[in-house]
Amino acid sequence: MPSYTAPTRDARFIINEMLDLAGYADLPGFEAASVDVTDAVINEGGKFCAEVLAPLNQSGDQEGCTRHEDGSVTTPKGFKEAFDQFREAGWGTLSQPEEFGGQGMPHVLGFAFEEFVSSANQAFGMYPGLTNGAVSALLAKGSQEQKEKYLPKMISNEWTGTMNLTEPHCGTDLGMIRTKAEPQADGSYSITGTKIFISAGEHDMAENIIHLVLAKTPGAPDSSKGISLFVVPKFLVGDDGSIGERNGVVCGSIEHKMGIHGNATCVLNYDGAKGWLVGEENKGLAAMFIMMNAARLGVGVQGLSQAEVAYQNAVAYALDRRQGRALTGPAEPEAQADPIFVHPDVRRMLMDAKAFTEGMRALCLWGALQVDLTHKAKTEEEREQADMLIGLLTPVIKGYGTDKGYEVATNMQQVFGGHGYIEEWGMSQFVRDARIAQIYEGTNGVQAMDLCGRKLAQKGGAAIQAFFKVVGDDIADAKGDDTLAPMAEALEKALGQQQAATMWFMQNAMQNPNHLGAGAHHYMHIMGIVTLGWMWLRMAKVAQAALAAGGEDKAFYEGKVATARYYMDRYLPDAGALRRKLEAGSESLMALDEDAFATAA
Repeated sequence: MPSYTAPTRDARFIINEMLDLAGYADLPGFEAASVDVTDAVINEGGKFCAEVLAPLNQSGDQEGCTRHEDGSVTTPKGFKEAFDQFREAGWGTLSQPEEFGGQGMPHVLGFAFEEFVSSANQAFGMYPGLTNGAVSALLAKGSQEQKEKYLPKMISNEWTGTMNLTEPHCGTDLGMIRTKAEPQADGSYSITGTKIFISAGEHDMAENIIHLVLAKTPGAPDSSKGISLFVVPKFLVGDDGSIGERNGVVCGSIEHKMGIHGNATCVLNYDGAKGWLVGEENKGLAAMFIMMNAARLGVGVQGLSQAEVAYQNAVAYALDRRQGRALTGPAEPEAQADPIFVHPDVRRMLMDAKAFTEGMRALCLWGALQVDLTHKAKTEEEREQADMLIGLLTPVIKGYGTDKGYEVATNMQQVFGGHGYIEEWGMSQFVRDARIAQIYEGTNGVQAMDLCGRKLAQKGGAAIQAFFKVVGDDIADAKGDDTLAPMAEALEKALGQQQAATMWFMQNAMQNPNHLGAGAHHYMHIMGIVTLGWMWLRMAKVAQAALAAGGEDKAFYEGKVATARYYMDRYLPDAGALRRKLEAGSESLMALDEDAFATAA
């Protein structure tokens, strides 16, 4: 049976040392986030995930969710009891506003805990995770009445939430949705239509489920400009917060899918369900994007999470499994064979995983800090910069983070050889669960186009220029340190590749938009490589300072510096190759007629 231990030491290093969370104590919500408090949250959160959630991961995958004839759904054995413990401990309240029952802590702590939950049991983590997304949309666009009615019990996880976008005939192109919202005399709307792929759409773990649903009102424009957002509870809620009669929404079926079996992915049928408009009519897509952006960051964390748990199990296996001898001679002559850890190719896969997971963790937690600073930084300039940077990097965190997360998970499966393909070892589940993260909340191709087609050009390229500056400043600073200088120079070269790729887009994409589409994936990966390199340079700087100070935990800090060096050696060179692919343009990509793709005659 696979195992999981939350990487609490690494999370504490990033939060307390690299990000210096205590240094923001004068900002709202940060004053309580002392080192002692953050350490306690991280350690206890990690313990809860390892002891309560992880043991249910494999059994939940094997059992899955069950839909009954009346449309009700039961989750795998143990899930409801675990969710009760989750709720009673208040884990879902960490970063939520105090006004509605949250603890008001920085999002950084919420993200650290979210990683642990997802590594321990991704399917379980989606129930509170989607609720957080729905909460963010209601906080931003809901009326005061809606906030007071729904948020306290959603934040406490007495109720959960969902997002309802996709329909059988449309996913990315939401302007095509057919779900109708007919206005009623009492100010509500009658919602009718079918939504598919609704994660956590029906289950037995909460008293109520609050659906956020995209629909079109009569006479609305037949495009994305005609979409409105509605709050549609599973059970109607009285003015006093009491639960009333069942609403006209039912689970028609559960999708049979590759992974995340413990999460109920539902077809939801709305038949005159009672709903209420959230925000302005025909402005629903903007409201939903608030929820989607929050979810996209969460999905990036899922890419990291599956890579991390797969990596942990692969390390343990590589230390135990004996096959062959070290190329330089027997490492343990008294034994019949050496542990496979001695083989350079196994080391390659494990080092790639270590460099990615630790770098990605730093990026996700840095990103969470930007979310906080967007709202709470002292000056308008700081708030605007944080907003620009996290907006620019959201598709990178989601797209690059899940592409590489899946790659790492499959490589960790490879470490196991044939045993990795056998279900009892659990590696198959990590691969299967990781795969969805590349698809939902906007496929990674959509993320790449969001980055290259929208984010690069916004405000005259202000965001990408801000990114180039902050990375460039850190590079210049690191060049003054003999240990860090080679790393800084390597990162500078990779940053130069990204800058050149950006310029190529500026010079060529306008005359032929296909050039942009053909190169977007490559650009997203270039930026992912550079961004994680930036994180590693920052971590190496902190670790080097700790070593120079002669403090405790020498091995940990030496490991950081060594892994940073590995990242610069083995990841950064890919930026140049990807740039050359991007600059090949779209001609050969688009040259063949559709008929030429047929292989059968």
